[in-house]
Amino acid sequence: MFKAILIDKESGTYGASVAEIDEARLPEGDVLVDVSHSTLNYKDGLAITGKGPVVRSFPMVPGIDFAGTVAQSANAAYAVGDRVVLNGWGVGEQHWGGLAQKARVKGEWLIPLPAGFTPRQTMAVGTAGYTAMLCILALERHGLTPAHGEVLVTGANGGVGSFAIALLTRRGYRVVASTGRLQEADYLKQLGAVEVIDRASFSEPGRPLQKERWAAAIDSVGGHTLANVCASLRADGAVAACGLAQGMDFPATVAPFILRGVSLFGINSVTRPFAEREKAWQALGETLDLKQLDTITREIGLAEAIPAAGELLAGHVRGRLVVDVNR
Repeated sequence: MFKAILIDKESGTYGASVAEIDEARLPEGDVLVDVSHSTLNYKDGLAITGKGPVVRSFPMVPGIDFAGTVAQSANAAYAVGDRVVLNGWGVGEQHWGGLAQKARVKGEWLIPLPAGFTPRQTMAVGTAGYTAMLCILALERHGLTPAHGEVLVTGANGGVGSFAIALLTRRGYRVVASTGRLQEADYLKQLGAVEVIDRASFSEPGRPLQKERWAAAIDSVGGHTLANVCASLRADGAVAACGLAQGMDFPATVAPFILRGVSLFGINSVTRPFAEREKAWQALGETLDLKQLDTITREIGLAEAIPAAGELLAGHVRGRLVVDVNR
């Protein structure tokens, strides 16, 4: 038996609770992992609260990330005792996830614990930090360097935004943070932002082409925010889009893309090939100041993740929440 957050929809009533589950109920997979830590992402918040159509089948254990130790393996790449990490692959949506003390998954979804990280540190980074690095690598493949000018980060107080600021700063970029929580300006400047601006300037419909300012941007908001960011990029600038907190719509025109040569990169962190995941984690190890994780992160226990999900969706959580599943 093991403990997990279990989401069910009995008699049409959606609910999440901590349950004792028999290991025999775990889904198919060739690697069984004793999970030590997971984390709470925006998608996990939607799954636990039922405020978004994230869960595809019931019952479901949420948690799109986890770190732990291999307990059983029928996969040649992993042996008992190996420490591993998982990000994405539909875990916590279509396949039981990491907000549990045990997880059974396909070995191809795992990577070995990245060098220099503890399991807890990998979950402090989690999909948020991993996605932020994928965004940065995409922009740098486009040719972005610190000499090109300011980089805008939207949704700056969230997990992706916090890591994007810290990582970009460490790589020498001048970062401007956009947030709806201006009271958190000191936190964002502590991470490295040189300026903090109100998200309201991006949240409403704007002109198809606006004053050029940003060399590049990382956007986790979508909607009007993404449209306005594209409209205010410099010629040949680029934005890496990885979220849709404001909505899935993109109320823009082709003007920035045709008249200024702007590029829009969609960042899919869920199903990256093994080599890309390893490269991103290697870059995280080379770039991230691990001491900053304490600034970005707060640790909670498994049962605390349920009320925290609502706080996260309400915008009351700063940075990252790491879940010690054995607490």
